[in-house]
Amino acid sequence: MKLLLHLSIFFAILFISLPSSYSCNTVEKNALLQIKKSFNNPRKFSSWNPQTDCCTTWSGVKCTNGRVTDLSLFSSKLYGQIPDQIGDLLELRSLFLTYLPHLTGNIPRTITKLKNLDSLILRHNNLSGPIPDNIGELKKLRFLDLSYNQFTGPIPGSLSQMPKLETIIVEHNKLTGSIPNSFGSFVGEVPNLYLSNNKLSGNIPESLSKNDFNGVFLSKNSFTGDGSMFFGRNKSTISLDLSRNMFEFDLSKVQFARGIVDLDLSHNRIFGSLPRELIELRGLKLFNVSHNRLCGKIPRGGLLQSFKSYVFAHNRCLCGTPLKAC
Repeated sequence: MKLLLHLSIFFAILFISLPSSYSCNTVEKNALLQIKKSFNNPRKFSSWNPQTDCCTTWSGVKCTNGRVTDLSLFSSKLYGQIPDQIGDLLELRSLFLTYLPHLTGNIPRTITKLKNLDSLILRHNNLSGPIPDNIGELKKLRFLDLSYNQFTGPIPGSLSQMPKLETIIVEHNKLTGSIPNSFGSFVGEVPNLYLSNNKLSGNIPESLSKNDFNGVFLSKNSFTGDGSMFFGRNKSTISLDLSRNMFEFDLSKVQFARGIVDLDLSHNRIFGSLPRELIELRGLKLFNVSHNRLCGKIPRGGLLQSFKSYVFAHNRCLCGTPLKAC
């Protein structure tokens, strides 16, 4: 019994004396130090001491088994561009660079080396240039948020070739062109689309009609033509915002997803009448068809009369509660 006790103590001491197998990877530690240097060693990186373990004491850095898997930098006075060394963090799963108004320049080509990346969040910065088409090489990416920047050029069609992508958020940029035709055939799940507040224009590709989007947000662009492909009785759409564009289609011929909660079609050129089917939408919380070319009597029943009159206002000849009687 005493021998077993001595052996257990011996192995415990041996284990403690051995260097941790989960200490920070040397290559990745050097990459992080180069990233710090590229930003001119700001105070934000004061904990990034070369003499300490990057996995245990460095702010914004998280590791798994000694490999850097999460990097999060936000709300600090970082000046400069995303350094190429970001691509040396090969096990990175989430990259959060947010609320950095002095972070400028393009998304570096080396970001495509991050083959394990699950979430790429570069929102509320001052990044510019085109969204690189090679971003489609990130085959494990589920969540892409490039909103509130200065990106220009088209939406890359390669985003449709990312099999695990669930959400595309590129709103509040300066993107131009239309929605890529390839968005009619995503190789994986059909992602939520957040494209509002850009300079996008043109017709929506008819190929998108076969997709079942959970959420589509296209407001404050210059889209034209038919927008009815986003509707369908058998679709699972919850939120649809086509407001402040130039869509032109007959609303009376549209069928609505039963589970829709938010529907904003305001400030377009939509014509026809309000379908009676609207009274069957029991979960409707946000509804707006104002500033269109609709006519006829507002169907009575369901939740329609619970909305304020302004959501029906400024149409050609809509009437009935909550507007004036017909």
